Amino acid sequence: MVDGSIARVDNTQLRTTIGRTWDAEILPSLSELVKIPAVSIVFDEDWAATGHLDAAAEHVRDWLVARDLPGATVEILRLPGRSPVLLMDVPASAGMPADGGTALLYGHLDKQPPVGGWGEGLGPWTPVLRGERLYGRGAADDGYSGYAATAAIEAVRAGGGRHARCVVLLETGEESGSPDLPAYLAEYSDRLGDVALVVCLDSGGQDYERLWLTTSLRGLASTTVTVRVLESGQHSGTASGVVPSSFRIMRQLLDRIEDATTGEILLPELHGETPPDRVAEMKAMADLAPGAAKSIFPLMSGMSPVSDDDFELLMNNSWRPTLSVIGGAGLPLPAEAGNVLRPSTTLTLSFRLPPSADPQTALDAVQRVLTTDVPYGAHVTLSRSEIGPGWNAPVLAPWLQTALDSLSGSVFDGNPWLTTRLGGSIPFMAMLAEAYPRSQFVVTGALAMDSNAHVPDEWLHVGHAKRVTEAVALVLDAHAAHQAS
Repeated sequence: MVDGSIARVDNTQLRTTIGRTWDAEILPSLSELVKIPAVSIVFDEDWAATGHLDAAAEHVRDWLVARDLPGATVEILRLPGRSPVLLMDVPASAGMPADGGTALLYGHLDKQPPVGGWGEGLGPWTPVLRGERLYGRGAADDGYSGYAATAAIEAVRAGGGRHARCVVLLETGEESGSPDLPAYLAEYSDRLGDVALVVCLDSGGQDYERLWLTTSLRGLASTTVTVRVLESGQHSGTASGVVPSSFRIMRQLLDRIEDATTGEILLPELHGETPPDRVAEMKAMADLAPGAAKSIFPLMSGMSPVSDDDFELLMNNSWRPTLSVIGGAGLPLPAEAGNVLRPSTTLTLSFRLPPSADPQTALDAVQRVLTTDVPYGAHVTLSRSEIGPGWNAPVLAPWLQTALDSLSGSVFDGNPWLTTRLGGSIPFMAMLAEAYPRSQFVVTGALAMDSNAHVPDEWLHVGHAKRVTEAVALVLDAHAAHQAS
């Protein structure tokens, strides 16, 4: 048998099992999960009291327990003051070596806030199935992940394949940067065991025609900055020209960080080296799909992206730092704005960082330039600061390369798998890479560029989710074959 071969599995039975499980078992439960407003801890400071994160974990736990996988245990882990983690431990198939490496399948149950502007008949907590699309917050990002991971394990068995010991880990703090996960990793490292394969279902790619493998993730640093110039607002005709505007001072501070004309980040601490293999991947992608990088977003008519060069756009989105202003306070709505020189301006700044940049060093640099030599001696305070590490994938092992090549033909109609570099962050991947440096990583998922994660009308492509589930099942079988060889 060729190492990594997936020929042992009855693909017809595997696919039939996955389709039946999704249609009859997953979609009804996932729809109920969408109804739970389990926003992440950074968006709900009273999450422990509101109980929505616990409700989401309990809902999925009950579904997992009902699967009745032989020998499996399902438990919600709770550390004091920490958001819960749902853990399912599935023993290896019969005949697998006792010391075979564990396959860790990861996802999360917490959600982004609902935001407004959902389409007619849609809403964040209202699951709506239209054809292949399941709408609702958390359907694609990434409530489906625990269901898909479990269905993949079941399908391997139904198809006559094998799997190593599998641990399904679903956290409830990913959308807040996974601040509680290090404590769980430290407390329960013995429970996780020797992790040899990590499957992350919190990613995706550019279309629904193939499997996309994420090879890097940007890091994150964010902070909320307030510039205060007055104890209370004053008539603008009386105070302007005497009291400097808090908004103007904020602009000056931001100019220390970002070139407003080009978007270039000016602080060297926020930059990092780009490995040659990632540069080669991006050049290949730019040649393979010219124009794709600038056509996937709904730009206003007549507007252009920041560059006409596809490679530069890919670099900007994955290996260069960027700043997004994602929130603000102190500004009344236009219809309610009086002629007042406002006492303060508050902005939340979100920095996406190259995988090779250190997020704490980056945040320290941002804090330093925002609070040093402030114009006019205005008062600047920082709050709600957050960091998350980036990640760069290890080289694929031969068995995994073979499995991915094979399943591209059997699952995705011969469309070859491709790599992508995610502009977002999944802090857990960096934590696992540090804890298990010899692990192989399959960071993938059902998301594509139009899935609307984090924004209105989030939707899961059910057909693609089924194919991703099938691909994961075949990877688990290939991993078992490698472990047994």
